[in-house]
Amino acid sequence: MKTIYLDNNATTRVAPEVVEAMAPFFTTLYGNASSMHTFGGQVKKHVDRAREQVAALLSCGPSEIVFTSCGTESDNAAIRGTVEASAGRKHHVVTTRVEHLAVLSVCQHLGTHGYRVTELPVDGAGMLDLDRLEASLSDDTAIVSAMWANNETGVLFPIKDIAEICRRRGVTFHTDAVQAVGKVAIDLEAVPVDLLSLSGHKLHAPKGVGVLYVRKGTRIAPFLLGGHQESNRRAGTENVPYIVGLGRAAELAREHMADVARIGELRDRLERSILAACPDSFVNGEGSPRLPNTTNIAFEYVEGESILLLLDQAGICASSGSACTSGSLEPSHVMRAMGVPFTAAHGSTRFSLSRYTTRDEIDYVVEQMPPIIERLRELSPFVKT
Repeated sequence: MKTIYLDNNATTRVAPEVVEAMAPFFTTLYGNASSMHTFGGQVKKHVDRAREQVAALLSCGPSEIVFTSCGTESDNAAIRGTVEASAGRKHHVVTTRVEHLAVLSVCQHLGTHGYRVTELPVDGAGMLDLDRLEASLSDDTAIVSAMWANNETGVLFPIKDIAEICRRRGVTFHTDAVQAVGKVAIDLEAVPVDLLSLSGHKLHAPKGVGVLYVRKGTRIAPFLLGGHQESNRRAGTENVPYIVGLGRAAELAREHMADVARIGELRDRLERSILAACPDSFVNGEGSPRLPNTTNIAFEYVEGESILLLLDQAGICASSGSACTSGSLEPSHVMRAMGVPFTAAHGSTRFSLSRYTTRDEIDYVVEQMPPIIERLRELSPFVKT
């Protein structure tokens, strides 16, 4: 049975072109890019090329790209590095209630170490109140961290507006753009973001490589100390094969940006068909701008874990939330923050498409969903008979 991958967080395919680009760095070009000798030093130009490829995708300068191990490291480095760089002068951090745990956990950790943390609410469509955000800022605010696109619902925050508010108020702004990069156009020449996180595997690079964008002039403390790598911001031997792979993936993402419209059409087809075939279901975040590849559908009166189990038996990979919270029996913090009713929050299921998703795969999912939901509702104690 063929497996259909609609869990872009955990099952993203590494593009064949990326694998091809990485191969020499495991076999013949395996030197240390920081070496003085020719065998290692020849590798550095490939790291520099990857930096240029990522910068081109984000419309920024190559010197503003810092390679990391993942989006979580980038988020941690951005927030903790900014706080440390303030040298104790500022003690306030602003974020939102729907951030990835890589951001929320850092902010909550700072809250136990003398920092005041503001978690801004969202409305039922997952959107922020910008007036409330601006009102939360003060001279004591060190950083605002708000995600570009939500990892569970795909809801897009108005990042340019948030960045401009922070710029006016002299506050450093970080955005977790892990879900957005490669799915929507990002132009950091036009959007005054100070810090941006991305993760390679969301754009068909391997898992285990990421980027922190640091706008020129932004004050941030080094987050790994030791060597001089990454302009003294992140010490440690460069993971050259993965960095090269991420560079190639960024190049491919630019080339395939026109494919986003087709992916959006498939996403809409999936939504319309499932909602029509499954009563008492709705789209979380509907009414807000969303990523073209992501939908989060709430099915009333059923348990999300059971939905995923039966989908898996049908050869379909989906998710009930972030891969970092899988296995939890609690409704996701995103659903709770949006005020999704308890009877629907547990049954909220996320489908995330990629450029490899086909119409036949979508039609197969649409065929499988109604009997799965019907079967589970027959067993549900919440359904009125």
